[in-house]
Amino acid sequence: MRFGFFAKEALRALRRNAVPSFAAMATVLVTVLMLGVFIPVVQATTGAANEVRSRVLVDVYLKATATDADAERVKVLLEKTPSAGKVEYISKEAAYQAEKKRLPQYYKLLGKNPLPDTFRVTPERPDDIGKIKGHLTPVSPSGGRTTIDAAIGEVREHEENSSKILSATRVVKLTTGLLAALLVVASVLLVANTIRLSLYARRREIEVMKLVGATDWFIRWPFVLEGVLVGAIGGLFAVALLAIVKFALLDPLRSDFTLLAATQTMNFGVLMAILLGAAIAVSGLGSGLSLRRFLRV
Repeated sequence: MRFGFFAKEALRALRRNAVPSFAAMATVLVTVLMLGVFIPVVQATTGAANEVRSRVLVDVYLKATATDADAERVKVLLEKTPSAGKVEYISKEAAYQAEKKRLPQYYKLLGKNPLPDTFRVTPERPDDIGKIKGHLTPVSPSGGRTTIDAAIGEVREHEENSSKILSATRVVKLTTGLLAALLVVASVLLVANTIRLSLYARRREIEVMKLVGATDWFIRWPFVLEGVLVGAIGGLFAVALLAIVKFALLDPLRSDFTLLAATQTMNFGVLMAILLGAAIAVSGLGSGLSLRRFLRV
């Protein structure tokens, strides 16, 4: 009976504050829609970015005079290098055959193999590529750069491409995170404002309830339910719209767009449950903030 009373009071407050309640629902709806788009896009983009980041490598070229013993010694040094992950040896013959297959018209003109023996080092984390190069090319007493071993001819990290890849992935994650945070804050504030208006409209009634002995939580529960209802209704509409767009528009296009078919994205049912729970949680948070700040009982 008590829960029925709370629910009835919450619905009555929603009807009384129809315009602000609708605004709060619309904001929750837009927030959930944006999150429903952002989360799969961010997951797919992050997966693609991580795949590209995994190609950030350090190439260590040996001198033409390097022997097999030199190559083995350099390999041990590279494997002991801090932050170095996989170390792959590519002989000059293997490199020549790969390039010849890729550009046969040019390599037919060469009289001999111009390519050196190479070690390809994959960092444990793409951001550590600078540390690896710095370790392999320490500063010499004269102030210039030298190599950690005399058999190493050159260390190259394709610095320009690496910095572009790392910068682009950071920008994508930061931008999407900020937009999602702004939408969540806007929803919390609008729901809190809606509850505040409801509190103000019923201030006389609340005073009377306190005078006849009503407890604080007996007075608060209808407002909490009001916020939860706002979030649930806005979230349900958003989830329904996302489901319609997915099944009617996106699924038929999966075979044509790689991003839509990305395996890194979350299961749709799990995503919808998370979004609905987030909508209710955000609205509940807005109610809690409003109750704590404006309800003086």
